[in-house]
Amino acid sequence: MRAVVRPSLLRRLLIAQMLLLMLMWTLGIAYLLSLGGRSFLLLEATRLFEAINLVADDLEQAPDKRQRLLDKMHETIVEDYGGRPERWPTFVVVQHGQVVYRTRYAPSALPPQPSDQVSSVQLDGTLYRSRTLRADSGTQVTMFAPDDGWNVLRTVYSDGFYFMPLLTCLPFLVIPAWVSIRLAMRPWTEVAREVKRRGPKELQPLRYRDSHQELAIMVDAINGWMLRVAASSERERCFVADAAHELRTPLAAMMVNVQALDSRARDDRERQLMAGILSSGHRATRVVNQLLSLMRSEASEADAAEGVELERLLQDRLAALAPLAALKGAGIELQAEVEAEPGLRVLASPTALASLVDNLVENAIKYGPRGGVIRVDLRRQGDLALLVIEDEGPGIPPALRERVFDRFYRDPSQREPGSGLGLAIVRAVLRRLEGQIRLADGESGGLRVEVSMPLAP
Repeated sequence: MRAVVRPSLLRRLLIAQMLLLMLMWTLGIAYLLSLGGRSFLLLEATRLFEAINLVADDLEQAPDKRQRLLDKMHETIVEDYGGRPERWPTFVVVQHGQVVYRTRYAPSALPPQPSDQVSSVQLDGTLYRSRTLRADSGTQVTMFAPDDGWNVLRTVYSDGFYFMPLLTCLPFLVIPAWVSIRLAMRPWTEVAREVKRRGPKELQPLRYRDSHQELAIMVDAINGWMLRVAASSERERCFVADAAHELRTPLAAMMVNVQALDSRARDDRERQLMAGILSSGHRATRVVNQLLSLMRSEASEADAAEGVELERLLQDRLAALAPLAALKGAGIELQAEVEAEPGLRVLASPTALASLVDNLVENAIKYGPRGGVIRVDLRRQGDLALLVIEDEGPGIPPALRERVFDRFYRDPSQREPGSGLGLAIVRAVLRRLEGQIRLADGESGGLRVEVSMPLAP
């Protein structure tokens, strides 16, 4: 039922085509019915008049046989007519000024001015359409059809003159119309398929080209829109990357100066102020570095990809992050808790994978408690490499586990400083690798991060 009521351009075109067909059929039937239906059409049958005249002339000397034959002709004429007999067409035959034959229910009088053209005449209190045709021998036939609207109704309802042909032909018209519309819309379908296959970063013009004017207008509009979006995105990325790069130098100079001033602080208050400035400077530096990492992750896919051995990369990055763990306090054992299956490789940029691991492990260190343990597990799962990082921190509420991937968004309840870019960088890297990330509750109540990446062939 949902598929039936759902709006469809194909169904809309099909219904419009059927309605147009019914309108044309109705107009044609209306023209025929304006003549009064089949009874009035009989008045135009000149050969019928000639046949009656010929029978009357040939059997002039055999009146009984003429009567029987003309009766039979009348029965043949009206055998398909329904309704009351007095509404049937009738005719009168005149020879040498005398009526030699009159069908039943024919008017008792003849038109005062017989005409070879169909005309209206009032006889015996009834309005008729009549026509008279005279033969060379002088014999004439006058045919009458009641002109009271009954012929129209009888033609429509009794003979099925309107509905039956339409209902009979409708299935044979709908199927060809449906097939023709489907074939006509194939170029539209091809464009829709190409757009559906595009990724979020594929903003180059559509490859599909077609000579149809209507489709070319739509394709050109889509291409123009994608070019504008691509240009706007590139300007934004370049601006952020340039701004972040330009900020690194003044931030580094500021940090050097603040550290020099901190060494010359004279009292505790000055030392507290310098510590606050240093903390803010470190945070600003981290934000700038993460912005640069994010821009590199979202840059063109032209970066060289190679088969990266995940176990070696993971050991290297954990060793590099060990000093950061030591600053948080003893008890955070990174390398001792690593379980890695050797030989797992993924096709990716080593820099991008290093950025992914750094951000996940740094978050685990930052939000884990002092003396806590961070567990890192790497194993094969079918055709995927599964990286699991689990900490003992406060975790992330289920309602916010999708929001935290947005840029600059952080859990409002978190007290630790941060920029809100780490998980956005991770998702950007995984999007290029066609990988997935899942956040769940850890066994110790912290956060469990599961990252799956396709293995290199």
